[in-house]
Amino acid sequence: MQKILAGIMISSLLVLSACATVKGIGRDIESVGEAGQDAID
Repeated sequence: MQKILAGIMISSLLVLSACATVKGIGRDIESVGEAGQDAID
C-alpha cells in the first residue's frame, strides 16, 4: 500500500511540474509575440 501511495505522489508531482513548465513556455511565446508586434508598430 505504501508503494502505491508513493507512486501516486511522485506521479502527481511530475504532472504538476510539467504543467508549470507548459505555462511558462506559453508565457514566453506570448511575450515574444507581443515584442514582435510592438516592433512592427
